[in-house]
Amino acid sequence: QVQLVESGGGSVQPGGSLRLSCKISGNIDSIYGWGWYRQAPGKQRELVAVIPAGGGPDYSASVKGRFTISRDNTKDTLDLQMNSLKPEDTAVYYCHCRTFSSDYWGQGTQVTVSS
Repeated sequence: QVQLVESGGGSVQPGGSLRLSCKISGNIDSIYGWGWYRQAPGKQRELVAVIPAGGGPDYSASVKGRFTISRDNTKDTLDLQMNSLKPEDTAVYYCHCRTFSSDYWGQGTQVTVSS
């Protein structure tokens, strides 16, 4: 079992920055993929950024160059640094981990970009 708890969401003006953090606990050694997803009102959940096992980070075209995903193995966290935020980035953001047997999701954290 793996548990994920996100933090760091909030409201920000266009052009601003936020940093999301996901605290990971449980059977951490079983995880082979990490990622952030988001879901805007009335839309399907979409991939934002991923770190596959043994590979480098990858980003959706809409956030590439603005967002940075990273892992901190000493703190067991998965972070998402979001810069140059746009109104279309408004969504609930979810932390995700994958093991060979299951997918795990956090509870989500709201990010609102508005003037």
